[in-house]
Amino acid sequence: MKLLRRLFGGGDPLPPVPLVLYTRPDCPLCDEMKAELRRAPSASRLELTEVDVESDPELERRHGRSIPVLEIAGRVAFKGRLTAEDFERKLARLS
Repeated sequence: MKLLRRLFGGGDPLPPVPLVLYTRPDCPLCDEMKAELRRAPSASRLELTEVDVESDPELERRHGRSIPVLEIAGRVAFKGRLTAEDFERKLARLS
């Protein structure tokens, strides 16, 4: 987090992190990923948008069996599983 503060300036609040989670109904792995995101130290800054892949044939084709898929700032960062620690490391690398 110190690195993020340096990148974004002194004591200024850190900007929100836009996330998109591609999911589908009754997806245990999706629920697990959401729980891990809530555990992450940066959870208060996350702006999570959930997208049901079954709502769009193109999304269904693209992500199909790979769900959950998590995008950070428009880039695929995780598929299937993640831990809060993995998420924080990835977030730090992307910042």
